Amino acid sequence: MTAPLLEVRGVTRRFGGLIAVNDVTFDVHAGEIVGLIGPNGAGKTTLFNLLTGVYPPSSGDIRLEGEASGGLKPHKIARRGMTKTFQNVALFMESSVLDNVVTGGLLNNALPEARDKARQILDRVGLSAIADVRAGDLSFPERARVEVARALCTEPKLLLLDEVMAALTPAEMEEVIDLVRSLRDDGTTFIVVEHHMKAVMKLCERLLVLNFGELIADGTPTEISRNDRVIEAYLGANFAKKQASQPVETA
Repeated sequence: MTAPLLEVRGVTRRFGGLIAVNDVTFDVHAGEIVGLIGPNGAGKTTLFNLLTGVYPPSSGDIRLEGEASGGLKPHKIARRGMTKTFQNVALFMESSVLDNVVTGGLLNNALPEARDKARQILDRVGLSAIADVRAGDLSFPERARVEVARALCTEPKLLLLDEVMAALTPAEMEEVIDLVRSLRDDGTTFIVVEHHMKAVMKLCERLLVLNFGELIADGTPTEISRNDRVIEAYLGANFAKKQASQPVETA
């Protein structure tokens, strides 16, 4: 097996006396779509922030393509190829869709090249028709797609998606699932935080489960849906019964 794209070893993050992430270890290989699930307050967003440099780890090791990245500034980690979307979509509301996406392209390109890259990305994610629309005039689902497009414009090898399917209709979720799968086929690897369990079970080949900052399970959707610790901590008995009665569709 090839070396992991991302290696996380014993990562812990403390805020004073609070341990938000506790001794977490896992790998992500190129081409995977990995889900990160767990109850509210489990440490999912904190873990994303550790991976992308918003916080340094209190202890432990994070490596991207074999090189240490834990504790680097976010822009340096992004230049190495790992970035995230924001759970609370953070667009420049007075600027156009195109200009918002261009800001991502400026990480690695001069302005003319960044603008060309942004137009390519908007076409790739189906947003070319609204390139000149003011971001503040968009619907929430449209804003979420722009957030994804801006992150893609940084040319990530590993993209962390934080609740991009929040407030979407079932049809819109299907569109996002299809988009993520097609971007994976183009060479982007994903870690996805998502509370819509039907969507995450369908999208991801593998799930990581956090609870009170600890990684309590790592497995396929089928394995996770039958894991007693996960059922008790997060899924609940009713979800487990539904999953047991039907096959789990995965990517």
